[in-house]
This record gives sequence, C-alpha cells and structure tokens, in this order.
Amino acid sequence: MPYLLILPSAVAIGLLLAWPAIQLAVYSFQDYGLPQVTGAAPTSWVGFGNYRLVLSDPEFWSALRISVLFAVAVVPLTLLVGTLVGLLLNRLGRKMAAFVSTAALLAWAMPAVSASVIFVWLFDPDGGLADYLLQKLPSWLGGGARWSQFSWTNAPLPAYTVITLVVLWQAFPFVAVSVLAGLKTIPAELHEAARVDGAGPWRVFWKVTYPLLKPIFLVLLLLSVIWDFGIFTQAYIVTGELGNRDEFNLGILAYDKAFTMPPAYGVASALGMVLTVILLIITAGYVRANIKQGAVA
Repeated sequence: MPYLLILPSAVAIGLLLAWPAIQLAVYSFQDYGLPQVTGAAPTSWVGFGNYRLVLSDPEFWSALRISVLFAVAVVPLTLLVGTLVGLLLNRLGRKMAAFVSTAALLAWAMPAVSASVIFVWLFDPDGGLADYLLQKLPSWLGGGARWSQFSWTNAPLPAYTVITLVVLWQAFPFVAVSVLAGLKTIPAELHEAARVDGAGPWRVFWKVTYPLLKPIFLVLLLLSVIWDFGIFTQAYIVTGELGNRDEFNLGILAYDKAFTMPPAYGVASALGMVLTVILLIITAGYVRANIKQGAVA
C-alpha cells in the first residue's frame, strides 16, 4: 500500500525529471543540433567529443570560476542572514513574528524575473536609486561623484554584486522560516539551563541550538548550493542577457551553447551533465562528511 500511494508522485517525478535527464545524457554523446531536430541530417554519435570540447573551452573554465566564487560568497551569506532573521523571529511576539515572516515570504515568493527587473531599475546608471544614494554618501564612506551614472553591468564584479543582492533578498526568507521551525522544536529548558550555567548568547547558540539544528542546516546548505551554483534567471537579466561574455556563469554558458545560432544541443547537454556531476560530487562529499560526524542518521 505505501508504494501504491507514492506511485503517482514517482511517475510525475520520472516524467518531469528522470526522462529529461536521460535525454540530456544521450544528447551529450551526439552531434545534435537544429538539422537533427528538423530531420534534415541524421544523428551521429561522437562519444566523449562534446565533453572534450567543453573541457578544452576557456569560456567553460571562466564560467566555472565565476560560478564557484559566486556560490562561495552567496551561500554562506544567505545562511547567515537567514539564521539571524530566524533567531529574531523566534524572539518576537506572535503577531509581530507573523507580520515579519509574511513580509519576508512575499519576497521569497516573488518571481525571479520580477525581482531581477526591480533590481535592474534600482541600479540603473540613468536615474537609479543606488547610484543616487552612493553619490550622497560622504567620501570617507566610499561615496562621491564617482558613482554618478556608474554602470553595474560592464564588469563581472559589479554585475555579480547586484546578482548577489537579488539572490540574497529572495533566498534568506526560506532559510529564516526553516530555522524558525527548527527553533520551535527545541525545548526552552535547554536554553534556560545553559544560561543558568553562565553561557552567553553565542555559546548558547553554538553549544545548544546549532547541534540540534545541524540536520536542518545541512539541508539548507545543499539546497542553497544547488540553487546558486548554476543560477540563470537573475544572472541573465542583470548582465543584459548575452551582452558580456566575461560575465557568463555555467547557467548562461549552457544557454548560450544551446540557443544561439547555430544551436549546439549536444555541447550544451554535455555542459549540463558536467554541472550535474559537480553538484553531485559536492552533495555526496558533504553528506558523507556529516554522516561521519553524526549529523545525519
């Protein structure tokens, strides 16, 4: 009976995830492009040729570096801000916590396209709010006239600064609500006992709260890495679609290979498989390390 109950969900997951993944793997070993889609040319197998093209392409290594640096910066920042907000919500009254969490979840629920367009407007060099406020700051805080009509999309660092803000704004509410749900499961007596023993707020969190919430943090970390490593929508809109190749991450590079003329679906599929393997290695390694430490049963 349990297997019959999960069968519809398993079929849906298979159709939406497993079958496209199988097709992606098959295409990655083929010379597959627009002629093969239209039937104008037969499909030919190239073995690992597409993978060799990907791994020998300097653009791939540049995009991989940007993706890694972006994930290294954004994932810890998202977890930190989300955890702090979750701790704050746990200390607020019921009505205020409901108001703050609802407001935060509205940001999380906003479509990525809408959020990205809003931030593009905010950082627009022609009348954007960000440049205006930075001009008004005193020089000892880094402000001044140099921010007048400053373009945030002409180089990877300023562009990914805006992308970081977009992703952080949308991602921290999920972390905050998850941490809040975990905090509600911790008996208040544990925190009270720690404070009676003379532990400060930081020691209470590190010695009591964090060990009990470690499985939750593990899941949040893995989800954040998966979501942020190959991020596409926010990066595509903020960087101006495909305007500057120096700002390509793995998500934009795969899109460029697949949908610019002439499309190379085989090469894009190989790139997608490489991205999948990287994420699987990261996930498996972190889960294994935490199982050894006893964080995951």
